[in-house]
Amino acid sequence: DRLKDAEELAGLAGLRDVKLMLPHDVVIADAVSETANVRVVKAHEVPESTKEEQWRIFDIGPETAEAYGEAIRQARTVVWNGPMGVFEMAPFAEGTRRVAQAVCDATRGNGATSIVGGGDSVAAVEQMGLADCITHISTGGGASLEFLEGQTLPGVAALRDRE
Repeated sequence: DRLKDAEELAGLAGLRDVKLMLPHDVVIADAVSETANVRVVKAHEVPESTKEEQWRIFDIGPETAEAYGEAIRQARTVVWNGPMGVFEMAPFAEGTRRVAQAVCDATRGNGATSIVGGGDSVAAVEQMGLADCITHISTGGGASLEFLEGQTLPGVAALRDRE
């Protein structure tokens, strides 16, 4: 249902000579549960849900995690906001774990500056024991992105007003 948005983003990326990476494969399940029926399918082959089966996407698949990891490991700056899936449950945690590990690899092995923003992303890297290899962690996910966009944050503006 977000195909039009993806096409628009792809067009903008092409105009700016930016590589836009979308999932090749995804992990789908019939419930958000440790015991759900889980399958890995190509992203374009996600089955339509029926009343009997409510298949939904809960993580990126292994091919996508590998591709994202390769790109991240080559980066000099990584800004990550949002886990790849429902990392709190084992059947849907692998994509987030592999991306978190790639961010650490880029930081430690490539000297990248890594910024992880948002409460869920912070919880993921902490749960996975990888928080110590991130350059900067912020629980303010949306605020972090707004700051990087150059927007004035109310809290920062208030501090400047006191100078």
